[in-house]
Amino acid sequence: MTDDEMTNCHEPARQLERAIAIMHRLRQPGGCPWDAEQTHESIIPNLIEEAYECIDAIRANDRAHMREELGDMLLQVLFHAEMATEATEGAFDICDIARELSDKLVRRHPHVFGNSCADNSDAVLTQWDAIKRREQDIEDKPYLKNCGKGLPALLRAFKITKKVAKVGFDWPDHAGVVEKIREETAEVEATLTLPDNAPQVEEELGDLLFTTVNLCRRRKVDPEVALDAANRKFERRFNLVEKLLKAQGISLEDATAEQMENAWQQAKQTDTTR
Repeated sequence: MTDDEMTNCHEPARQLERAIAIMHRLRQPGGCPWDAEQTHESIIPNLIEEAYECIDAIRANDRAHMREELGDMLLQVLFHAEMATEATEGAFDICDIARELSDKLVRRHPHVFGNSCADNSDAVLTQWDAIKRREQDIEDKPYLKNCGKGLPALLRAFKITKKVAKVGFDWPDHAGVVEKIREETAEVEATLTLPDNAPQVEEELGDLLFTTVNLCRRRKVDPEVALDAANRKFERRFNLVEKLLKAQGISLEDATAEQMENAWQQAKQTDTTR
């Protein structure tokens, strides 16, 4: 191995060690007052925000931004690991985190590191779930125990429906889900005469959303990604509506419903982005 190859070989470890050392320095006396004041709980919003910013960079296929945001995600792990070393009880460090991850990856990939057979993605996921239930000693607990715990409602619905589908609780075809959506839509329509605070209104709208998530799953569409794309499309087209109205000397506040609708139809014809 050449000197350059040796340098490249050790570079990942060297940079990780550098990041760990910097994080340690920030938490020490004479370091950064803000970093020193943080707790596991106080930086939860940062973790959530960084995750979404990373997702945004990935969807935009912005490699430079992705590199930066993945670094910010790594910072959150290093931050929590450093704080964990300071605990009086149950202390652990970044090495413990990496060791536990490595052990888990080996245990849950017996088709790679053992003698198990899983020759497609569905088989891998089914095997992973079975191993996880054994490890957590929840084989005799409810099948959906802790499924998607802590996730936003849309993502949790997606995870729950995927999990029950693994044991055969699913429609036989796509048409069955579409029919169920029609049924749920009719039930939502039946609530239109009720006041907004009637419990049936929220319940029926929730059922409609949940069933729509099922159709997303069956069509192999991530509902979070689909909704994000719909949000972006709406934002893009509404910006065009505002621009078109402004060109006519009309503000959004002063525009009539008919003027907005006409501008919207023009925006749809102009915007061909997918």
